[in-house]
Amino acid sequence: MTASTTRSVILTVDDDPGVSRSIARDLRRRYGEENRIVRAENPVQALDALKELKLRGEPVALLLADYRMPQMSGIEFLEAAMDLFPLARRVLLTAYADTDAAIQAINVVDLDHYLLKPWNPPEEKLYPVVDAMLDLWRSTPEPSGDETRVIGHRWSAPSFAARDFLARNAVPYRWLNVDDDEARRLLDAADVDGTTLPVVITPDATVMVAPSEAELAQKVGLSTAPAKDFYDLVVVGGGPAGLGAAVYGASEGLRTVLVEQVATGGQAGQSSRIENYLGFPDGVSGAQLTDRARRQAVRFGAELLTTRQVVGLETLGNARRLRFADGSEISAHSVILATGVSYRTLQAPGVDDLCGRGIYYGSATTEGPACAGAEVYIIGGANSAGQAAVYFSRHAKRVHMLVRGPSLTATMSSYLIDQIDGIDNIEVHTCTQVVSCMGSEHLEHLTLLNSETGEKREVNTEWMFVFIGAAPRTDWLPGDLLRDDRGFVLTGPDLHGRPPGWPLDREPYHLETSMPGVFAAGDVRAESVKRVASAVGDGAMAVTLVHRYLEML
Repeated sequence: MTASTTRSVILTVDDDPGVSRSIARDLRRRYGEENRIVRAENPVQALDALKELKLRGEPVALLLADYRMPQMSGIEFLEAAMDLFPLARRVLLTAYADTDAAIQAINVVDLDHYLLKPWNPPEEKLYPVVDAMLDLWRSTPEPSGDETRVIGHRWSAPSFAARDFLARNAVPYRWLNVDDDEARRLLDAADVDGTTLPVVITPDATVMVAPSEAELAQKVGLSTAPAKDFYDLVVVGGGPAGLGAAVYGASEGLRTVLVEQVATGGQAGQSSRIENYLGFPDGVSGAQLTDRARRQAVRFGAELLTTRQVVGLETLGNARRLRFADGSEISAHSVILATGVSYRTLQAPGVDDLCGRGIYYGSATTEGPACAGAEVYIIGGANSAGQAAVYFSRHAKRVHMLVRGPSLTATMSSYLIDQIDGIDNIEVHTCTQVVSCMGSEHLEHLTLLNSETGEKREVNTEWMFVFIGAAPRTDWLPGDLLRDDRGFVLTGPDLHGRPPGWPLDREPYHLETSMPGVFAAGDVRAESVKRVASAVGDGAMAVTLVHRYLEML
């Protein structure tokens, strides 16, 4: 079976093969174009079919069951079917002698109708009943199942990680709390008890319990394995710089592959609103910008790999070889490092234990609706924190920005400061920091310190989002690829001529590192301008320099 959003299912079950074939034939004749007719010859087979339909997310509109069957009666079958498809309409097929039992069943299992056998002619005795049942079902249809479903708990860190991964990779999904009735029906259909979360069910009925990001990526259709062993260009990192490099590299004819550890977009992709990016006068969300760039890169022929962690880089003659965490390798003539930066962790008691359970790094926009009416705390005073504050102000009762410094002016763009000043439910607390976090199942309290007065106070909250600066992702690079004292990659003029061990009779190009043929773009580059536009520009410029490098090979 395959998931379908256009054809609902009509299922019939009758233990008499002749009757079963007869009703299926009559139903196909009238309803086969708009509905899929599923036939079963015993109730166990029918329940198995319903479980598979449930997992695939196919809507079931109508159930027709024979009253007298050996393994369970039609009434018992319809009762069990209600647990899987409570909105499906239910019709009992019965002989004249069992009419009283059918009438009683209307009260027992909320039966919608009963049909006497035989139903000839169907135009008079079958089709009018089915037409009425389908009309009733269409007035309250089942939700569409052509998306991945994630069953989890609100305060489960692995559950948050799964849906955040899907959201950041633009994979449609539906979130179901494990205690919801629909979640329990799906778990029952999958024969999973739900004690280990999350449970992820894909549109093809694959059930995964607590999957890794790599497993999840494979099952939802994201590319995780390179199609080739050798490329002209490997781009490491899928933020604005990496996506810019992939677009320009592929569009200019280079065999290009982009490798991303989690999701394309980087920190910019998590931004709720970017309002100072050229060409978008009304602003654009990071997710929208990322999605457009991703589709553009693919259209030009770039490969995009997700959930691949690069742990090593080495020179092999004119080739550059990258090693993945699983031991596999990929090689290319050139490499662009666009790994960006990651948020620094907050050093306070309780933070690590509650991460993903009320404490989040980055904006985690998937949590916005859940913050309705709540007190939300944003830690940090740069643009990313300001954008998050504006976003969460649309959902939360009040947003509190905690800033270590005396004001926002030194770290935030003036347009954002003006926006924040104009939003009544955003409150900025300067010279304030978090010194401890407390909670059992999830975050419940914060202890705040005012560095000017030395005063400590405790506040109640279930939501804290952290934006406290960033560190480059460069620990995996070889020692001879030079970095500054903060770990940012040195390139071009910052190398001050030919670095030690440089084998070529020229100096490194502007964005070239101390390893020939390896370039750095975006936030990972030392002294780069930390803006989306400059990162994209770095990516484009790096491709131009890659061409210059390849011409010299």
